[in-house]
Amino acid sequence: MKTETLILASAILFTGLMAGIFFTWSNAVKPGIGKLSDLEYLRSLQSMNRVILNNTFKVLFMGAILSVALVPIFYFSLYPSNIFWVFVGAFVIYWLGAFGVTVGGNIPLNEILDKTHLESISLEEMKALRDRIETKWNGLNLVRTIASTISFVLLIVSFLFLEK
Repeated sequence: MKTETLILASAILFTGLMAGIFFTWSNAVKPGIGKLSDLEYLRSLQSMNRVILNNTFKVLFMGAILSVALVPIFYFSLYPSNIFWVFVGAFVIYWLGAFGVTVGGNIPLNEILDKTHLESISLEEMKALRDRIETKWNGLNLVRTIASTISFVLLIVSFLFLEK
């Protein structure tokens, strides 16, 4: 099997898995914990944000970032065909909408929550912290979900057209 095919297959796999993770957070995790009290919500989100930073997640997250960037490089021979530009589009959408939003939006919100000692703040401070984080985090995660799903679909469609 050619190297570029392996890279494309990896990009499809990793972006698909990341789209699934972001989708699950948007459609099950956050709505579920959204029904909790402020303290329960903040504790749950704090705990999940700490637990998700495991080696498996890091491999998936970094694998998607790296592989989606390598696809247009390894398929540069297709330039200026439409498939090449679809690869570039998948890369740009993923890097801005999934990676960029994560680094510039979700991670800073996670860090604010992580540095907070929930046991030592008042109920009013908990409500203010939740208000500061919840809606913004959910909106950013929706952007990540849409961007990673679009990139995933673009890569699959490109693969199907390559096979013709």
